[in-house]
Amino acid sequence: MPEFTVIIPAWNEAKYLPATLRALERQTYAPREVIVVDNLSRDDTPGIAQAWGATLLTCEKRGVAHARQMGLEHARTPWVATTDADSHPIPEWLGYYNAATPGRAALYGPMRFFGLREPYPLLTHVSYSAFLHVARLMGKPNLAGANMAYSRKAALLVGGYARVEAYEDVILGQALGEVGEVAYVPGALVETSARRLDKGVLQFAWRHVRNVTGHTRGYFDELRE
Repeated sequence: MPEFTVIIPAWNEAKYLPATLRALERQTYAPREVIVVDNLSRDDTPGIAQAWGATLLTCEKRGVAHARQMGLEHARTPWVATTDADSHPIPEWLGYYNAATPGRAALYGPMRFFGLREPYPLLTHVSYSAFLHVARLMGKPNLAGANMAYSRKAALLVGGYARVEAYEDVILGQALGEVGEVAYVPGALVETSARRLDKGVLQFAWRHVRNVTGHTRGYFDELRE
């Protein structure tokens, strides 16, 4: 059974990070290490990560791709799993990924929003799963940084994350598909914050479509000052 390092990039995530770390604490298949890569936060994100017992790294190059790459380079386990600082993997998350690793270079699973009234969490789960299915049928699996895992050796072989503002997770997933099998793991669910809808569903959908079609700028980093 391979060991996992979980990497979490974080920028001003003091509000959300504690719940994410608690979700990792409840994993039935425990990670060997949790790395929080702080991207120059102005709040108590670093202190929260250290108090919980995570390995804290400081990435001085702004941008999630740089933070994810730093985490990858510091990981020492055969497999790496990634999630976001405002996301909650279910307790069986790493267990599902562990069972699916043989013969694979990368894995990914479904997501849904939390913080919405019913039935919207279920609707987001169904719609996102349908989107992932269509992407698979098109031969373009859509791996998201909030819920993916990969062989560390394979990721380093393809050069890790592209240094772009957005879409770095999908680009890595596509590169990993060139050197090995990429598999969808339907049980490996992650719930993620609905704050992505703060500016409206249409704007969120438009930005997502732009990134999925290859645009690598202006996803969430435009929120930075």
